[in-house]
Amino acid sequence: MSEVEYRCFVGGLAWATNDEDLQRTFSQFGDVIDSKIINDRESGRSRGFGFVTFKDEKAMRDAIEEMNGKELDGRVITVNEAQSRGSGGGGW
Repeated sequence: MSEVEYRCFVGGLAWATNDEDLQRTFSQFGDVIDSKIINDRESGRSRGFGFVTFKDEKAMRDAIEEMNGKELDGRVITVNEAQSRGSGGGGW
């Protein structure tokens, strides 16, 4: 049985924002299991978005409500519930 993940999408990030910045910013809402900035495969540079995974749903909901439209590292960010990639497999 797989555990449910409460993951939110964070978009509009500054190029300088890193995984630790996300962790630090979002941990105020609850236990962060994982925080990851998505980087371009070729350049290694941030693609300007990432994901934060919480231990519980309330923390995720609070983070979305509090952080969506707020400023982080000089950029207004978008925060919403991440869409599931589905169970079709593949994609890699």
